[in-house]
Amino acid sequence: MKIQIEISNETLQTIMDGKRVEGALRLMPSEGKKKPVISFNAYNRKPYKRPKENVLFYLEHGRVTESPERIKMYESVPKRLGLAYVGKVMVREAKTAAEELNSKP
Repeated sequence: MKIQIEISNETLQTIMDGKRVEGALRLMPSEGKKKPVISFNAYNRKPYKRPKENVLFYLEHGRVTESPERIKMYESVPKRLGLAYVGKVMVREAKTAAEELNSKP
């Protein structure tokens, strides 16, 4: 028995591009036809968009940002300064960031 499947051109093009398509198959009522007709409707899902982080303030070698769930501190210190100095810079920047966060309402 042959079954006819109806599919939109956009969905067919997506499948031919080798991408995965999620959707629902539905058996359509046949109006005077002997063969069943199945319709495929692709789900109209929007891609996840990551919310942008707000920069609270900039540090000498980095920045402090705020996302909906976390407060983040980024540091980038040149290696040429030496490991001892890099450690001191990171501690100083962490203290500066803590002071700035405590001073904000």
